[in-house]
Amino acid sequence: MGWENPTRIQELAIPHVLEGKNLIGCAATGTGKTGAFLIPLVDRLGRSERCKTLVLVPTRELALQIGEQFDLLGRKLGARALCVIGGVAMGPQTHALRAGPALIVATPGRLVDHLHQGTARLDGIGLLVLDEADRMLDMGFAPALDRILKQLPKERQTLLFSATLGPEVDAFSKRHLKAPTKVEVTRSGTTAAGVHQSLFRATKEEKLALLLALLEEGEQSTLVFTRTKHGADKVARRLDKEGHDVARIHGDRSQGQRQSALEGFRTGKVRILVATDIAARGIDVEEIGQVINFDLPHVPEDYVHRIGRTARAGAEGVAISFSTPDDTDSLRAIEKLIGKPIERRELPREAPAFQRELERAREAQRSPGPQQPGHGTSTRRAARVASFRANGRRRRG
Repeated sequence: MGWENPTRIQELAIPHVLEGKNLIGCAATGTGKTGAFLIPLVDRLGRSERCKTLVLVPTRELALQIGEQFDLLGRKLGARALCVIGGVAMGPQTHALRAGPALIVATPGRLVDHLHQGTARLDGIGLLVLDEADRMLDMGFAPALDRILKQLPKERQTLLFSATLGPEVDAFSKRHLKAPTKVEVTRSGTTAAGVHQSLFRATKEEKLALLLALLEEGEQSTLVFTRTKHGADKVARRLDKEGHDVARIHGDRSQGQRQSALEGFRTGKVRILVATDIAARGIDVEEIGQVINFDLPHVPEDYVHRIGRTARAGAEGVAISFSTPDDTDSLRAIEKLIGKPIERRELPREAPAFQRELERAREAQRSPGPQQPGHGTSTRRAARVASFRANGRRRRG
């Protein structure tokens, strides 16, 4: 795989993992945390040690990425990973679970589905890995994690890895890890060294114009983050109309659509990928030129993971963020987490793309087009609801 020397997190963590210790590992995104638990697992399998492993991750994309890396590392041993994720049929997963794979990589929700149906048993798991545990807890997987952990043997080795270790993770580890060794290569919240970070202050109306202007400055691959699925769709549609090669990925897209979008971005067929925080963890694409935070994230730790998609494995990259007046608290929390202010830049108001988009937006406001399908229905429904509530108040009065 071209790996000649261990990264710092691998150098520090692997000996503890091989000794069977419980471990909490913290290192910046893109520094080899996945290898820190896969390499010793493959080593154990190579020595014919029976050690069934369960890796829990927050997103399907991260599960598939870990599965692919394990298949490459273990190919000489004939070992393959089983990915238990949503968005695909459960039948093939059920059949594969019966065979007792050496490694299961799962998202908590789908694994709980299998436990509920009795198609998965976890009593033989000897090693549990929680990758990006902070994100799983942020996404509300705590009840699912608790249910899964109750099904696991009490005598097991547990590893927890993340780029950020917040209070939720600390509380979780105290409940579920016995006397863990802590390996912290970088302070929690540290961003990758090769990322040049900058920020534009803009109004909501200026953000699309700013994005189009920045995209015209070069041809580098670009990952654009939005807060919402609707926002991702809106931005992707606008970029497509401007002639950009763009794909999108979010929770409402099918697994096939998500994989197709990622593959197009990975191979260079698609220059721009617009995504929600699903893509903040689990996209290991080489040489992403820049990450653009069209919307700042709700959770400051997600900023670290988002911009960590560029400048991976010691490379350099660019991370640009847009901040509106409503983002003051979010921006303050991000800068507190990373321990430094983000460089401010002046809006490229003279750029042709910036001016064209602002003029288009103004014209659209002056001359609104035909009503979108369903819009009138929604308006009428809202009017009926308001009338119903008003009549209800009058009756109660």
